[in-house]
Amino acid sequence: MTCAAIQWLPASAGIGRQLAERLGVPGHEIALHRFPDGELRVTVGPAAPTTIICCSLNDPNEKLIALLFAAEALRRGGARRLVLVAPYLGYMRQDAAFHAGEAISQRAIGDLFVNTFDRVITIEAHLHRAAALEDVFPGIEADNLNATLVIESALRADALDSTTVVVGPDAESRPWVNDLAGRLGLAHAVGEKIRRSDRSVQIVFSDPALFLHGPVLVIDDIVSSGGTLIACAEALASSGVSSIDAVVIHALFPPELLNEFGRAGIRSLRSTNSVPHPTNAIALDHILADALRREVDGTSIAENRV
Repeated sequence: MTCAAIQWLPASAGIGRQLAERLGVPGHEIALHRFPDGELRVTVGPAAPTTIICCSLNDPNEKLIALLFAAEALRRGGARRLVLVAPYLGYMRQDAAFHAGEAISQRAIGDLFVNTFDRVITIEAHLHRAAALEDVFPGIEADNLNATLVIESALRADALDSTTVVVGPDAESRPWVNDLAGRLGLAHAVGEKIRRSDRSVQIVFSDPALFLHGPVLVIDDIVSSGGTLIACAEALASSGVSSIDAVVIHALFPPELLNEFGRAGIRSLRSTNSVPHPTNAIALDHILADALRREVDGTSIAENRV
């Protein structure tokens, strides 16, 4: 039996195949069959002692059921160690009960994965009150990989104008903006978000003169509804910038929004391939493969779960 193998859900076939090829291990697509009443039948490939499952958790609900069923089949088939690679990890934003009766989805998903997997690997998890991914998944290995180096490499290949200002739309983006701007030797700024509703926000900058007549590069971790990015672009455009480009780590928005982004003044938008999307331009498979290398080399101890 092969010591390690990778399997993936159909929606993550692209990055799953890339990882299998890069790591030189067998790969297999997990088959999903939907019964007329909506139930799923899940069929996995041959289990290896260490089996890696690749599944990005955008549109997560059906995928969570599929992962649970796949894990059951793989454990029964002989997998002693299960590693989940979720380039985008959903259900992290609800990390507290903000109103009476609300479920804490982050805690529920944490419990599910702790009881299902031996290790979880993701990229730039959307954490607020949790200091580290290990706090979400106590008792198992958890890796929250940094995408900054990959984005830096892509931007250096562009030969950015030295007057470019790296911009984040809100305080949550500050870590990426500070890190990336420092590596590239560029000025940076972070806006203040004033939220009026789930889909209505305003972005303001304390020193709009910083952008005057120069190019701007907006960096954000997640774009879903697009409201924050549009508000940021409109604020920058009104400040007299010469151009606006954007890089997004997790592109969750519908592709039709690209037209609205263009109308707001965004010249180009690129994303990593953490989630399959037409804007994918920055590959993450090599940093995921680096994190998985010890699983393939046999340096992780695969033990039976009790």
